[in-house]
Amino acid sequence: MASLADFEDHRQRLWAVAYRITGSVADADDAVQEAWLRWQHLPDGEAVNPGAYLTTIVSRICFDQLGSARSRRETYVGPWLPEPVVGDVPSPEDQVTLDESVGIALMAVLERLTPAERTAFILHDVFSVPFGEIAEVVGRTPVSVRQLAARARKRVRAEAPRRSVDRDEHRRTVEAFLAAAMDGDLDALMETLDPEVIWVSDGGGKVSAARRPLHGREKVARYAQGVYGYGAAEGRTLRAFVRDVNGAPGLILTDPVRGRTSVLAFTVHEGRITEVDAVANPEKLRHVDPGTL
Repeated sequence: MASLADFEDHRQRLWAVAYRITGSVADADDAVQEAWLRWQHLPDGEAVNPGAYLTTIVSRICFDQLGSARSRRETYVGPWLPEPVVGDVPSPEDQVTLDESVGIALMAVLERLTPAERTAFILHDVFSVPFGEIAEVVGRTPVSVRQLAARARKRVRAEAPRRSVDRDEHRRTVEAFLAAAMDGDLDALMETLDPEVIWVSDGGGKVSAARRPLHGREKVARYAQGVYGYGAAEGRTLRAFVRDVNGAPGLILTDPVRGRTSVLAFTVHEGRITEVDAVANPEKLRHVDPGTL
């Protein structure tokens, strides 16, 4: 049997790859577990480079998952967003700024790519996997994979939201948004928002949520004040926490009386919020334990 120690050395990276390809915490967990089962049956010494071998295995599993996931999402109620990760997210090596590759807004853009484009882009541009190894994952030639990655890169650059990488600036903006919303201060709330801000809600038809993205500072501010401005009203039970969401400061909102939780991820540019991605679908928040906040 192949070495358990070798697998554990690469587990964190494997999960990071799997989550970025699938956009699902549950699917990433399943992919890493399946890779472990396959690794157990591999004879000692067969994998000359365990890291590359395991990355290929987990990427193939995730690539196969994308086809069925896409068909499920075609019938999804309202906007689809990735499952958020609260707390630390495994990042590519030498990551020193906010990790754009795992941001909710960017991962929503990746959802518009084909499975082959998404896999090629993530493996090459985020994890520096050679085109020859990616070709084994997606069943294409290295030349074709290079073209897939180039098309994906072009689309990502065109559609990814404007974003700053300064963590302190990001956190200050999120905290200002929270304070204004909880105080019911509409003018202060609008000051935290970019004029062209977008709000995307993912309730999955399970809970009340906007079925279409909201555009513009005033619409977003009034919506946020109406839904989350509980601090200004007596008897409301909403609790809010600033926590890392997909590698950047975000908000966890819980209502213990109603038994609801929402996770908000923010895109910030030059001190103002350009996008809010709000995940409220309880099926996507099973791994978020409000009791630990």
